[in-house]
Amino acid sequence: MKTFADISLKPYNTFGIDSKVRRLIVFEPGDDIPPLEGNVLLLGGGSNVVFTKDYDGTVITLSHSSNQAIILSGNLVTAWGGMVMDDLVQWTLDNGLYGLENLSAIPGTVGASAVQNVGAYGAEAKDFIESVEAYDLQEHRMYTFSNADCHFAYRHSLFKEHPGRYLILRVTYRLCNEFLPNLSYKALENLPHSTAQQLRNAITDLRWSKLPRPEEHGSAGSFFKNPLVDEGTYTRIKAQYTDMPDAHKTNDEYKLSAGWLIDRAGWKGKTMGRAGVWPNNALVLYNTGACTGNEVVALAQAIVADVQTKFGITLEPEAIII
Repeated sequence: MKTFADISLKPYNTFGIDSKVRRLIVFEPGDDIPPLEGNVLLLGGGSNVVFTKDYDGTVITLSHSSNQAIILSGNLVTAWGGMVMDDLVQWTLDNGLYGLENLSAIPGTVGASAVQNVGAYGAEAKDFIESVEAYDLQEHRMYTFSNADCHFAYRHSLFKEHPGRYLILRVTYRLCNEFLPNLSYKALENLPHSTAQQLRNAITDLRWSKLPRPEEHGSAGSFFKNPLVDEGTYTRIKAQYTDMPDAHKTNDEYKLSAGWLIDRAGWKGKTMGRAGVWPNNALVLYNTGACTGNEVVALAQAIVADVQTKFGITLEPEAIII
């Protein structure tokens, strides 16, 4: 365990926002977790958070080791919560296990994949998570949660319902011993997929053609959730805007493209202060250079207001505002 006092969080969030924390604790596998008092914030890879001020409390994160994964049985893999998710995807392919390739190049950690139920290109973490081992910082004990216990939903989980309570130490995934490409997402239909590695490489290239690389431009990836609307709302907008992408229907709800809504509201490529909307993907807000969290929030609020005025839909941030 390593402890730091009054340290900048700029290296710990992909937006590159320079906020300080009173105390930062970095845990390694096998460390004992002491009782903690006061405000506690659990941080994975910092790829889904926007700091608007200094944090007067304790930030906890796990070391980002790239080789903390083991095969429990033929197709069960357990990984350290601090392992970089993209490293795990490559590790599984190197070990002949398949399923996670559609989640390639998603910034963040294994633990965060369970908190956020990360998803991309027709796959979500919940499709593969078997169980989650977490330390309850309130009750000071370990818990093992089954997939059903985790209350997974779109960009949601039990762990988001209780922020700061459960420190995810390990996640177990149930994968396949045979590569069965998931090409359900339309953009993947014509990608090469003779092997899982080929599909992973193609998805990675596709992702970075649309998103800013964190080492070049700070961002939190997709900033807003794709809104879920009823049939009447979907039909109304589709009749008015025939170029709107077809929505994915689940039960009685239609998932619209937040990026398309933001684009049609006129924000794609625009900036406000030192925060901007990525020119190749309107769903992404980014740091044009030394921006503050408050500048990001102001831009997000302006986008939400314009989308609400134009379409009657209220966008919700996927990013967490601190």
